[in-house]
Amino acid sequence: MTLNERIDTLEARLRAADEHLSVKRNALMARYTTLHLGGTADILVSPDRPEQITLVLKNAHELEIPVVIIGNGSNLLVKDGGIRGLVIRMCRDMQNLEISGNTIRAEAGVMMSTLAMAAAQANLAGLTFASGIPGTVGGGVHMNAGAYGGEMSQVVTLVEGYNMDGTPFRYHRYEMGFKHRYSRLMEESKLITHVTFQLKPGKRETLLAEMVDYNTRRAEKQPLTQFSAGSTFKRPENGYASAMIDQCGLKGFTVGGAQVSEKHAGFCINKGGTAADFLALMAEVQKAVQAKFGVLLEPEVRIMGEDAPVTEA
Repeated sequence: MTLNERIDTLEARLRAADEHLSVKRNALMARYTTLHLGGTADILVSPDRPEQITLVLKNAHELEIPVVIIGNGSNLLVKDGGIRGLVIRMCRDMQNLEISGNTIRAEAGVMMSTLAMAAAQANLAGLTFASGIPGTVGGGVHMNAGAYGGEMSQVVTLVEGYNMDGTPFRYHRYEMGFKHRYSRLMEESKLITHVTFQLKPGKRETLLAEMVDYNTRRAEKQPLTQFSAGSTFKRPENGYASAMIDQCGLKGFTVGGAQVSEKHAGFCINKGGTAADFLALMAEVQKAVQAKFGVLLEPEVRIMGEDAPVTEA
Protein backbone atom coordinates (compact mmCIF):
# COMPACT_ATOMS: atom_id res chain seq x y z
CA MET A 1 0.00 0.00 0.00
CA THR A 2 1.04 3.60 -0.55
CA LEU A 3 1.46 5.91 2.44
CA ASN A 4 -1.90 7.54 1.72
CA GLU A 5 -3.60 4.15 1.63
CA ARG A 6 -1.99 3.18 4.92
CA ILE A 7 -3.15 6.45 6.46
CA ASP A 8 -6.69 5.77 5.17
CA THR A 9 -6.50 2.38 6.90
CA LEU A 10 -5.21 3.96 10.11
CA GLU A 11 -8.02 6.52 10.14
CA ALA A 12 -10.65 3.83 9.60
CA ARG A 13 -9.22 1.65 12.38
CA LEU A 14 -9.01 4.49 14.88
CA ARG A 15 -12.52 5.78 14.21
CA ALA A 16 -13.93 2.26 14.50
CA ALA A 17 -12.05 1.52 17.73
CA ASP A 18 -12.84 4.78 19.58
CA GLU A 19 -15.46 7.21 18.32
CA HIS A 20 -14.37 9.77 20.92
CA LEU A 21 -10.75 9.97 19.74
CA SER A 22 -9.95 13.26 17.96
CA VAL A 23 -8.74 12.40 14.44
CA LYS A 24 -8.15 15.07 11.78
CA ARG A 25 -7.01 14.62 8.19
CA ASN A 26 -4.95 17.27 6.40
CA ALA A 27 -4.56 19.27 9.61
CA LEU A 28 -3.01 22.71 9.06
CA MET A 29 -0.01 22.75 11.39
CA ALA A 30 0.04 26.56 11.53
CA ARG A 31 -2.95 26.20 13.88
CA TYR A 32 -0.94 24.07 16.28
CA THR A 33 2.25 26.15 16.66
CA THR A 34 2.85 29.48 18.38
CA LEU A 35 4.70 30.63 15.25
CA HIS A 36 1.51 30.11 13.24
CA LEU A 37 3.52 28.61 10.40
CA GLY A 38 3.49 25.27 8.61
CA GLY A 39 1.66 23.25 6.00
CA THR A 40 -0.67 20.31 6.57
CA ALA A 41 -0.06 17.02 8.36
CA ASP A 42 -1.54 13.95 6.69
CA ILE A 43 -3.32 12.98 9.90
CA LEU A 44 -3.34 14.48 13.41
CA VAL A 45 -4.57 12.68 16.52
CA SER A 46 -5.13 14.24 19.97
CA PRO A 47 -5.51 11.49 22.60
CA ASP A 48 -7.04 12.24 25.99
CA ARG A 49 -6.17 9.02 27.84
CA PRO A 50 -3.32 6.47 27.81
CA GLU A 51 -5.30 3.61 26.24
CA GLN A 52 -5.91 5.78 23.18
CA ILE A 53 -2.17 6.35 22.88
CA THR A 54 -1.36 2.64 22.78
CA LEU A 55 -4.15 2.12 20.25
CA VAL A 56 -2.70 4.82 17.97
CA LEU A 57 0.94 3.81 18.33
CA LYS A 58 0.39 0.10 17.79
CA ASN A 59 -1.67 0.64 14.65
CA ALA A 60 0.75 3.22 13.23
CA HIS A 61 3.65 0.84 13.93
CA GLU A 62 1.87 -2.08 12.26
CA LEU A 63 1.09 0.06 9.18
CA GLU A 64 4.65 1.48 9.09
CA ILE A 65 3.43 5.08 9.24
CA PRO A 66 6.00 7.67 10.41
CA VAL A 67 5.04 9.36 13.69
CA VAL A 68 5.82 12.84 15.05
CA ILE A 69 5.01 13.87 18.62
CA ILE A 70 4.20 17.49 19.48
CA GLY A 71 2.94 19.38 22.51
CA ASN A 72 1.78 23.00 22.50
CA GLY A 73 3.96 23.75 19.45
CA SER A 74 5.72 26.59 21.28
CA ASN A 75 9.21 25.56 20.18
CA LEU A 76 8.29 24.27 16.75
CA LEU A 77 8.79 25.37 13.14
CA VAL A 78 6.89 23.24 10.64
CA LYS A 79 7.95 23.73 7.04
CA ASP A 80 5.51 24.92 4.38
CA GLY A 81 5.17 21.46 2.81
CA GLY A 82 3.76 20.05 6.03
CA ILE A 83 4.34 16.66 7.65
CA ARG A 84 3.92 13.30 5.96
CA GLY A 85 2.47 10.64 8.21
CA LEU A 86 0.93 10.88 11.69
CA VAL A 87 1.20 13.72 14.21
CA ILE A 88 0.22 12.94 17.80
CA ARG A 89 -0.58 16.08 19.76
CA MET A 90 -0.07 15.75 23.51
CA CYS A 91 -1.62 18.99 24.68
CA ARG A 92 -4.70 20.22 26.54
CA ASP A 93 -6.44 16.82 26.45
CA MET A 94 -4.05 15.24 28.98
CA GLN A 95 -3.77 17.73 31.82
CA ASN A 96 -4.25 15.79 35.04
CA LEU A 97 -1.78 16.19 37.90
CA GLU A 98 -1.52 14.60 41.34
CA ILE A 99 0.23 16.10 44.37
CA SER A 100 1.48 13.83 47.13
CA GLY A 101 3.70 15.38 49.79
CA ASN A 102 6.59 17.06 47.97
CA THR A 103 5.94 15.13 44.75
CA ILE A 104 3.88 16.06 41.70
CA ARG A 105 3.03 13.56 38.94
CA ALA A 106 1.72 15.36 35.86
CA GLU A 107 0.41 14.22 32.51
CA ALA A 108 2.41 15.37 29.51
CA GLY A 109 -0.26 17.79 28.30
CA VAL A 110 -0.21 19.93 31.46
CA MET A 111 0.97 23.44 30.62
CA MET A 112 4.18 24.49 32.36
CA SER A 113 2.44 27.58 33.75
CA THR A 114 -0.31 25.39 35.24
CA LEU A 115 2.27 23.10 36.82
CA ALA A 116 4.16 26.02 38.34
CA MET A 117 0.97 27.53 39.76
CA ALA A 118 -0.18 24.19 41.22
CA ALA A 119 3.19 23.74 42.92
CA ALA A 120 3.16 27.26 44.38
CA GLN A 121 -0.41 26.88 45.66
CA ALA A 122 0.67 23.63 47.37
CA ASN A 123 3.63 25.42 49.03
CA LEU A 124 6.14 23.53 46.91
CA ALA A 125 9.29 25.27 45.64
CA GLY A 126 11.39 24.53 42.56
CA LEU A 127 9.11 25.33 39.61
CA THR A 128 8.67 29.12 39.66
CA PHE A 129 11.06 29.39 36.69
CA ALA A 130 8.51 27.49 34.57
CA SER A 131 5.62 29.89 35.18
CA GLY A 132 6.15 31.83 31.96
CA ILE A 133 7.29 29.02 29.66
CA PRO A 134 4.50 28.57 27.07
CA GLY A 135 4.96 24.82 26.55
CA THR A 136 3.73 21.55 28.00
CA VAL A 137 5.34 19.33 30.61
CA GLY A 138 6.14 16.75 27.94
CA GLY A 139 7.75 19.28 25.63
CA GLY A 140 9.59 20.92 28.51
CA VAL A 141 11.17 17.65 29.63
CA HIS A 142 11.95 16.64 26.04
CA MET A 143 14.20 19.68 25.57
CA ASN A 144 15.06 20.35 29.24
CA ALA A 145 13.35 23.73 29.14
CA GLY A 146 14.42 26.39 31.59
CA ALA A 147 14.56 30.06 32.51
CA TYR A 148 16.01 32.34 35.20
CA GLY A 149 18.56 29.78 36.35
CA GLY A 150 16.11 26.90 36.68
CA GLU A 151 15.52 23.97 34.35
CA MET A 152 13.55 20.75 34.25
CA SER A 153 16.57 18.56 35.00
CA GLN A 154 16.72 20.04 38.51
CA VAL A 155 13.27 18.77 39.53
CA VAL A 156 12.38 15.79 37.30
CA THR A 157 12.75 12.37 38.93
CA LEU A 158 10.87 10.04 36.55
CA VAL A 159 9.67 10.17 32.94
CA GLU A 160 7.11 7.62 31.70
CA GLY A 161 5.63 6.92 28.31
CA TYR A 162 5.68 4.66 25.28
CA ASN A 163 8.04 3.57 22.55
CA MET A 164 6.73 3.90 19.01
CA ASP A 165 5.54 0.28 18.99
CA GLY A 166 3.31 0.95 21.99
CA THR A 167 5.50 -0.72 24.62
CA PRO A 168 6.09 1.30 27.82
CA PHE A 169 9.32 2.96 28.96
CA ARG A 170 10.44 4.52 32.26
CA TYR A 171 13.51 6.76 32.61
CA HIS A 172 14.79 7.99 35.96
CA ARG A 173 16.49 11.37 36.04
CA TYR A 174 20.00 9.84 35.88
CA GLU A 175 18.99 8.02 32.68
CA MET A 176 17.73 11.12 30.85
CA GLY A 177 21.12 12.47 29.77
CA PHE A 178 20.07 16.04 30.59
CA LYS A 179 22.24 18.89 29.31
CA HIS A 180 21.50 22.55 28.52
CA ARG A 181 18.28 22.46 26.43
CA TYR A 182 18.82 18.76 25.76
CA SER A 183 17.71 15.30 26.86
CA ARG A 184 18.29 11.90 25.29
CA LEU A 185 14.66 11.95 24.12
CA MET A 186 15.63 14.50 21.46
CA GLU A 187 17.42 11.64 19.70
CA GLU A 188 14.96 8.85 20.50
CA SER A 189 11.48 8.10 19.18
CA LYS A 190 9.39 8.04 22.33
CA LEU A 191 6.15 9.57 23.58
CA ILE A 192 6.01 11.02 27.11
CA THR A 193 2.76 10.48 29.03
CA HIS A 194 3.71 11.32 32.65
CA VAL A 195 6.47 13.19 34.48
CA THR A 196 7.17 13.05 38.22
CA PHE A 197 8.75 16.04 40.00
CA GLN A 198 10.44 16.11 43.40
CA LEU A 199 10.13 19.54 45.00
CA LYS A 200 10.99 21.23 48.31
CA PRO A 201 8.77 22.93 50.88
CA GLY A 202 8.21 26.62 50.24
CA LYS A 203 5.85 29.46 51.13
CA ARG A 204 2.97 30.15 48.77
CA GLU A 205 3.19 33.94 49.05
CA THR A 206 6.94 33.98 48.35
CA LEU A 207 6.61 31.62 45.39
CA LEU A 208 3.70 33.56 43.83
CA ALA A 209 5.63 36.83 44.22
CA GLU A 210 8.64 35.25 42.52
CA MET A 211 6.46 34.12 39.62
CA VAL A 212 4.98 37.60 39.22
CA ASP A 213 8.49 39.05 39.16
CA TYR A 214 9.70 36.59 36.52
CA ASN A 215 6.66 37.13 34.31
CA THR A 216 6.87 40.91 34.62
CA ARG A 217 10.51 40.82 33.56
CA ARG A 218 9.66 38.48 30.71
CA ALA A 219 6.91 40.77 29.44
CA GLU A 220 9.22 43.79 29.56
CA LYS A 221 12.01 42.14 27.57
CA GLN A 222 10.37 39.63 25.22
CA PRO A 223 7.93 40.06 22.30
CA LEU A 224 5.16 38.06 23.95
CA THR A 225 2.38 39.65 21.90
CA GLN A 226 3.88 38.49 18.59
CA PHE A 227 4.10 35.07 16.96
CA SER A 228 7.36 33.38 17.92
CA ALA A 229 8.81 30.05 19.05
CA GLY A 230 10.68 31.51 22.01
CA SER A 231 14.45 31.77 21.77
CA THR A 232 15.37 30.95 18.18
CA PHE A 233 18.95 29.85 18.88
CA LYS A 234 20.64 28.00 21.73
CA ARG A 235 23.03 29.83 23.98
CA PRO A 236 26.60 29.30 22.67
CA GLU A 237 29.39 28.28 25.03
CA ASN A 238 30.99 31.72 25.26
CA GLY A 239 28.32 34.38 25.30
CA TYR A 240 24.65 34.88 24.49
CA ALA A 241 22.99 34.49 21.10
CA SER A 242 20.83 37.59 21.59
CA ALA A 243 23.84 39.80 22.39
CA MET A 244 25.76 38.53 19.35
CA ILE A 245 22.77 39.08 17.06
CA ASP A 246 22.24 42.57 18.50
CA GLN A 247 25.92 43.47 18.02
CA CYS A 248 25.59 42.47 14.38
CA GLY A 249 22.96 45.20 14.07
CA LEU A 250 20.23 42.73 13.19
CA LYS A 251 17.37 43.89 15.41
CA GLY A 252 14.47 44.49 13.02
CA PHE A 253 16.22 42.66 10.15
CA THR A 254 13.55 41.16 7.92
CA VAL A 255 13.26 38.43 5.30
CA GLY A 256 9.79 38.33 3.76
CA GLY A 257 7.36 38.13 6.65
CA ALA A 258 9.94 36.99 9.22
CA GLN A 259 11.82 39.43 11.42
CA VAL A 260 14.43 39.57 14.18
CA SER A 261 12.46 41.11 17.02
CA GLU A 262 13.15 44.78 17.64
CA LYS A 263 12.46 44.14 21.33
CA HIS A 264 14.73 41.11 21.88
CA ALA A 265 17.30 40.00 19.30
CA GLY A 266 17.13 36.39 20.51
CA PHE A 267 13.59 36.07 19.18
CA CYS A 268 12.65 35.80 15.52
CA ILE A 269 8.99 36.53 14.90
CA ASN A 270 6.40 35.78 12.23
CA LYS A 271 4.76 38.90 10.83
CA GLY A 272 2.65 37.16 8.23
CA GLY A 273 5.32 35.26 6.32
CA THR A 274 6.06 31.64 5.52
CA ALA A 275 8.22 28.97 7.09
CA ALA A 276 10.62 29.47 4.16
CA ASP A 277 10.93 33.15 5.16
CA PHE A 278 11.69 32.15 8.74
CA LEU A 279 14.32 29.59 7.73
CA ALA A 280 15.94 32.11 5.39
CA LEU A 281 16.03 34.69 8.20
CA MET A 282 17.65 32.16 10.54
CA ALA A 283 20.28 31.38 7.91
CA GLU A 284 21.13 35.06 7.44
CA VAL A 285 21.46 35.55 11.20
CA GLN A 286 23.74 32.51 11.47
CA LYS A 287 25.88 33.79 8.60
CA ALA A 288 26.27 37.26 10.12
CA VAL A 289 27.12 35.98 13.62
CA GLN A 290 29.62 33.48 12.29
CA ALA A 291 31.32 36.16 10.19
CA LYS A 292 31.62 38.56 13.15
CA PHE A 293 32.26 36.18 16.06
CA GLY A 294 33.32 32.88 14.47
CA VAL A 295 30.39 31.18 16.21
CA LEU A 296 27.79 29.07 14.40
CA LEU A 297 24.52 29.50 16.28
CA GLU A 298 22.61 26.27 16.75
CA PRO A 299 18.80 26.41 16.39
CA GLU A 300 16.84 25.96 19.60
CA VAL A 301 13.59 25.88 17.67
CA ARG A 302 12.69 22.36 16.53
CA ILE A 303 12.41 22.22 12.73
CA MET A 304 10.38 19.51 11.02
CA GLY A 305 8.41 18.69 7.90
CA GLU A 306 8.96 19.19 4.19
CA ASP A 307 9.57 22.22 2.02
CA ALA A 308 6.70 23.29 -0.19
CA PRO A 309 6.91 21.85 -3.69
CA VAL A 310 8.37 24.16 -6.30
CA THR A 311 5.75 25.41 -8.74
CA GLU A 312 6.40 26.93 -12.13
CA ALA A 313 5.39 30.53 -12.63
